[in-house]
Parts: sequence; structure tokens; C-alpha cells
Amino acid sequence: MQPDRPRHRNRQDHPPLQAPRLLDQLRERLRYMHYSLRTEQAYVHWTRAFIRFHQLKHPRDMGSAEVESFLTHIATHGKVSISTHRQALSALLYLYREVLDMDLPWMEALARPAAQRRIPAVMTIEEVASLLQCMQGETALLARLLYGTGMRLMEGVRLRVKDLDLVRRVITVRAGKGGKDRVVMLPQVLHPALSAQLEHARSFWSADRAAQQPGVETPHALDRKYPRAGETWAWFWVFPAPTLAVDPRSGVIRRHHLHEQRLQRALKQAVIGAGIAKPVSVHTLRHSFATHLLQGGTDIRTVQELLGHSDVSTTMIYTHVLKMAAGTTRSPLDALTADRPHSAAP
Repeated sequence: MQPDRPRHRNRQDHPPLQAPRLLDQLRERLRYMHYSLRTEQAYVHWTRAFIRFHQLKHPRDMGSAEVESFLTHIATHGKVSISTHRQALSALLYLYREVLDMDLPWMEALARPAAQRRIPAVMTIEEVASLLQCMQGETALLARLLYGTGMRLMEGVRLRVKDLDLVRRVITVRAGKGGKDRVVMLPQVLHPALSAQLEHARSFWSADRAAQQPGVETPHALDRKYPRAGETWAWFWVFPAPTLAVDPRSGVIRRHHLHEQRLQRALKQAVIGAGIAKPVSVHTLRHSFATHLLQGGTDIRTVQELLGHSDVSTTMIYTHVLKMAAGTTRSPLDALTADRPHSAAP
């Protein structure tokens, strides 16, 4: 049986790779295709792990057997989740197809673990109120904003000044999941706090401009088209980091947005303080937002648009949560107990 021969793909739309080393080539291609920093870091991690697992053998000299043995290893010994397993497979397929320019028949035969649909944890309105009362300062405002709009964590911390419209009370969420933009409501109750937050952010912006620090990061090639855009107030972060840091891609020392772990840690402490016995994360605020909107009578198509879901079937999961929580389906045990009078106590 002859070994699989690579079918080299015609990539005329992609410029030739300039970096000499494989991992740098992977980064170069991911950046050209505008993948997020997190995806870049994940794909580089799995590619490096794959190479090390096979004693530094070059991926071009490996095939389906090596890929399958690596995936089996991380699943059985590493005990990674299904989503992590699928991410590792996606990273290796991207490496072969987009960097090594190889499309082999065995790639299509690689089995992907089936994604499991999980019912999300949802807090009651009273639990959300109790949780938010246990939080203070900037992280409290951010948590209230995420619950009040249904934004994801990174969408919240990456908000720019230009994306807040306090007059029309709307927020434009840029480049959400799938690279899509959408518009969400700006809770009226947060108007004073957000105005104060903007003044707080402006003090950082003014200090950076006075110190002639580089501007904030701008997406894609905007910094080449408008080199000073990152220095403008419109592009500044609504939730800026208190200190400067090195940009992981460019190496430039500049102001980044508030680190997401600040909110994650504050929320974890608030869950303990509120005595909530549920698996609550920052994303639970988004789940609760959707469920409470449906509970209040908002139609599912509106909720779908606010969440930025491509398919309404994704949003339908919250109707199941709501249906069970509302008690519309009666347990047969309740019917049995109701039909039979309780026996008298001895």
C-alpha cells in the first residue's frame, strides 16, 4: 500500500511565508488571517506539544498515525475536555493545510469528538442581585454591565470609548465571536457609573499623552492606515489597565485594557460572599441575562440578536432552562402526593 502523497493546495491569495522557523511561520499565517491572540497562542501551544511528543520530529515527516497517537495521548493521559481535544485537532489541521500547504486524504478521516450540549448554569434574579452587592469598584461596574447587556467577558473589557453612546443608550460590540458586530442596550441605571468610569479612563489617557506613550492597540491594519488612531480618545479603553505592559505581538510598551482575570477573581470571591451554591463564572452572567429576558417576555429572536448567535437553535437552550425553572411540567410525584391525603401521624 503506497503512502499518502500530499496534494499541495494553490494558495495564490496568501503571500509566501517569510519566517524561517515553523512556529514563527504559524504565527505569521495566523496574523495574516486575523486570528485572535488567544487562538494564536493556543495553536502554537498544541503545535509545540505535538512536536515535542514525537521527539522534535518535523510535522512534514509525520502523518495520520502520529496525529492520532498524540490526540489519543492528550485524551487518555492528559484527560482534556472534548472542546480542548477539538481545539488541538483544529490546530494541527491548520498547521498542515495553511502553513505546510499540505492537504492529505487522512485529514478528512480524522474523527472529531462529538460536542456535548450542556445545560448552562443560570442564577435567579435574587442571586444576581446578591452577587453584585458583594462586588465593589471597577469590577462591580463591569459585572453589572455584562449582566445588563449579555456581553461576553472579552467583549466587555475590550470596549472602546467610541463604542459607548450614552445619549442613545446603546453599545456597539465590535468583532464579537465570529468577527461579527452587534448593538446591545446600555442599561439606563449604569449611566452615572459609566460617565464616572469614562472620566477615570480619561485621566489615564491624558497621562499617557503627556508622557508621549504609544497609543493603544488598534485592530488589523488600522495603525498603518491611520498611525495616530491609537493615540486618540475615541479609541481608548473604557476599562484601561492601571499600568503599562508589553504588547505580546509587537513588543511595544503601551496601555492595555483591564485584565480579564481581575473580574474573574472578584466574581469568584463574590460568589463565596453571596453564598451561591452553583457553578458560577463570568459567562453565567450572560446565561442569566438571556434567561431573565425570556422570562420577562422578550421574544427569542431579539434575544438571539442581543447575544450575537448565528442560529436561533443556540438561543433555544435558554427556553429549556426557563421551562423547567417555571415549573410548567409537573412531576408525577407531585400528582401522586396531591391525589392521596397524607396519613395521620402516629
